[in-house]
Amino acid sequence: MRYLIVCGGKIDKEFGLNEIKTDGIDAIIAADSGMDFLYENGVTPDIIVGDFDSATTKALEFFERKGQTEIHRLNPIKDDTDTEYAIRLAIREGARSIVMLGATGSRIDHVLGNISLLGIGLESKADISIIDTNNRIRMADKPVTIEKSAQYGRFVSLIAVTDDNEVSLRGFKYPVTDYSFDRFTSLGISNEIIDDHAVIDIHRGKFIIIESKD
Repeated sequence: MRYLIVCGGKIDKEFGLNEIKTDGIDAIIAADSGMDFLYENGVTPDIIVGDFDSATTKALEFFERKGQTEIHRLNPIKDDTDTEYAIRLAIREGARSIVMLGATGSRIDHVLGNISLLGIGLESKADISIIDTNNRIRMADKPVTIEKSAQYGRFVSLIAVTDDNEVSLRGFKYPVTDYSFDRFTSLGISNEIIDDHAVIDIHRGKFIIIESKD
């Protein structure tokens, strides 16, 4: 099953609506103020989760009156974010693919937190990604192949999550073989695909993979 989680970060309207209309989405979960984007654009989520400290009252009351949405009210004093709750709920419901929309923006703490949540996908064998108009962000512990014709953006960046890591890069402008990345380096930033496809062959460890358009 494929779930779309709409978070409360910045969402370009045209881009967001195109993603919502993508074929194959089985359910839409709004995480707190992510429901505002859906409300403003006439989209009814299947599930809303949150402590509702940032969502507008009018959006919440509208979906409550409409009665077509399952609502999870969370205690504001909790150990996880609304987005983490949404991810774990989606996985419990059988999601094998999760796309997070509105997970980037001006709150850098939330952006970094959301990127760290991609690791839940590795634990649960679910494919989780963050997308916005310029980026697709994933976390991987196994080989990843990117077709040049289908890549999300011109640049591909690799950031090590674990100290113990080893990776080979093939089909890139800057290839490496059996290389261990220091966690505190920018060496893996702004690589480019030069072949028909490129392979990020992860031998050990976990990496954040970012495809960027600009």
